[in-house]
Amino acid sequence: MKPVVGVVVSNKMQKSVVVAVDRLFHNKMYNRYVKRTSKFMAHDENDQCHIGDRVRLDPSRPLSKHKNWVVAEILKKAQIYTRGSYGSMSSTDNTAEGSVTAGSSSNTGVPASPSS
Repeated sequence: MKPVVGVVVSNKMQKSVVVAVDRLFHNKMYNRYVKRTSKFMAHDENDQCHIGDRVRLDPSRPLSKHKNWVVAEILKKAQIYTRGSYGSMSSTDNTAEGSVTAGSSSNTGVPASPSS
């Protein structure tokens, strides 16, 4: 078997990942290309792969009931976003919403209560 390239879809196991490999083949009847996806379990010795990483798999001897592949290299790491890394609002953005004073109406369409 030859090496295949795919994307990691699961890494919840210890030293194992599930890799989805896409392939195209030509359907002669409809004269169209059809995409099929195969999922392979692969051995990741150092637990370096994360979901979304593009990896190259090499065939190996059977390591378990379902694992016949080994992660040879990580071709491209997936971008991991954290909550504070983008889209954070500063204090100047909060003042742009405007402060509502007593006696004025807000954008909700509900009139303000009269002051006594």
